Amino acid sequence: MQDRSLRIPSDDEIAAINAQHLIETPLKPADLLFVFGTRVDVAERVDAAVRLWRDGLARWSIVSGGVTPGDHRSECEIIKAAMVARGVPAERILEEHRAQNTGENVIFSLPVIDAALGLSNVGSVICLGNSGTARRYPMTLHRHWPEVGKMLV
Repeated sequence: MQDRSLRIPSDDEIAAINAQHLIETPLKPADLLFVFGTRVDVAERVDAAVRLWRDGLARWSIVSGGVTPGDHRSECEIIKAAMVARGVPAERILEEHRAQNTGENVIFSLPVIDAALGLSNVGSVICLGNSGTARRYPMTLHRHWPEVGKMLV
């Protein structure tokens, strides 16, 4: 058997993988931008969140993510501070500081959203996260909040 560790996929193979595994949804203005926490691409996540805010695609945001090794601050705290520094009003960003995975992001965020906005008042959500795990965000959100419309960045 050949060692495949050095094999480079062709452009056609990459396109086929992307078509099968990466999903895109058309965006329209949403009631809520759900920012899933991260440590690896904070600047890119913040850039996307700020762009969506400035483009008028979200009236509210929630940032969800707990403390991870190497920092005493939560992912939420880090991402929200960067969003605010770039012009998103702090009072328009809801916070969830405990989640350690996608399921917890959703489970722990729903009561925060409900208390601040009322779940029944949110008709649509844009999910913002890593492209490699993109399918997981709307699927997890759908499992716990099937009534809301979901879009994906």
